[in-house]
Amino acid sequence: MRAGAGSIRAVVSDVDGTLVTTEKTLSGRAQAAVAELRARGIGFSIISSRPPRGLGMLLAPLRLATPFAACNGGIIAAPDLTVIAEHHIPGRIARRAIAQLEGDNIESWVFAGEDWLVRDDRAPLVDRERFTVQFAPKLVDDFTPYLPRAVKVVGASTDHRRLACCEAKLRIAFARAATVARSQAYYLDVTHPLANKGAALGVLAECMGVAAREIAVLGDGSNDLPMFAVAGLSIAMGNAGDEVKARADLVTATNDEEGFAQAVEQLILARASARA
Repeated sequence: MRAGAGSIRAVVSDVDGTLVTTEKTLSGRAQAAVAELRARGIGFSIISSRPPRGLGMLLAPLRLATPFAACNGGIIAAPDLTVIAEHHIPGRIARRAIAQLEGDNIESWVFAGEDWLVRDDRAPLVDRERFTVQFAPKLVDDFTPYLPRAVKVVGASTDHRRLACCEAKLRIAFARAATVARSQAYYLDVTHPLANKGAALGVLAECMGVAAREIAVLGDGSNDLPMFAVAGLSIAMGNAGDEVKARADLVTATNDEEGFAQAVEQLILARASARA
């Protein structure tokens, strides 16, 4: 553990699989935990693979007052959803990613600006994503006109093994030219090299006026590992995979068992009080 809870000045949390339940609800206890952080003078922000618009329903309940990261760090936005900074995927990378996904029979989506673009709005997982982000996709015949402003290409598949194989291929193909990581077992995200949660955590730290080593982070997926590597304290959810748990400082309960709230109450605030 690189930082004791007593030296934590801010908390940054992943959203899906971490802050919200499997049914995408934000519990009252989670809201209360965030309010208590604020009362103790500890900053709070979120970092997610969702687009900014897909996080809007959480901002008021959390009373978020600091910038947050969306699209795995591809976009840094203000609480009013104004874009502060964004990293577009190089066009050739986006085209190659889509071609590989298509070659592996995996549905591809593109996130560009405020739009979520699909070529089949009845494909598997579209309804799930619509429920999560609470807005509908834009149906297009061709992604090409939108690629210059794309911040994320997503491969969506219920065949988790097929998606894992595609992830391995793209990691080799792109090396340092793109960030390739699964945000969920069924989503494979391809973003700009700087659009990763480790780099985004550094930006959020600067926005909050703290050092990354003074931030506690919570997450459940492999795309959370870059922020685990640079934060002062990393906490994995009980529903996280073994690799994620092994690389975390601490492990809390699952997202359906109030794991986020428990981590804040017992692993951050209680320890901070004991050290005071």
